[in-house]
Amino acid sequence: MEPLLAEFKSSPDLVSKLYHSSIRKNYPVGSVILNENASIRSIPIVTKGTLKVIRTEEDGREILLYYIRSGESCVMSFLGGMHNETSKVKAEVEEEAEILFLPIDKVNLFIKEHPEWLDYIFRLYHKRFEELLEMVNAVTFKKVDERLLGLLQKKQEVMGSNTLNITHEQLANELGTARVVVSRLLKQLEELGRVRLGRNKITLV
Repeated sequence: MEPLLAEFKSSPDLVSKLYHSSIRKNYPVGSVILNENASIRSIPIVTKGTLKVIRTEEDGREILLYYIRSGESCVMSFLGGMHNETSKVKAEVEEEAEILFLPIDKVNLFIKEHPEWLDYIFRLYHKRFEELLEMVNAVTFKKVDERLLGLLQKKQEVMGSNTLNITHEQLANELGTARVVVSRLLKQLEELGRVRLGRNKITLV
């Protein structure tokens, strides 16, 4: 069996169909695999690595919505593809990734043929809904310094490392704030002994 999705370990037939029906591609860090307003002809399923899903506002500011880890897919793609709508988000590779692209017609076929596939989609919806609620709560009620520290800790969890290779500009974009604000807050966190700052590198202490 291909090394895919622990969720389907009890259904080797579905795993086989997923691989047989999909196109498998590998992407380096920074690759954009889905752009806003793009037509959705296939659903990305991550088998290795991590993606980040971003929403861009009209003024050009971006904000990080959630991460897609190995074994997961993008529910925004499911929704847009199944309703013949364009993408509302951008998906970018955070950690070198291998992705299966499953055509929309196969997505609908598997829903009819495999109850565990529909269950997988619903569980993804549930998880993303909770993450979006958490993000809305953070934007509404938390100060930027709390959100920054939370983002760093989330990246630490996703990357499996205390040292993050990231710029202040990237963090600012993901938080939807200005670079100077992030730089000032990182300096404060360093003075408090929470992080160590290097050139395009941040280490959580």
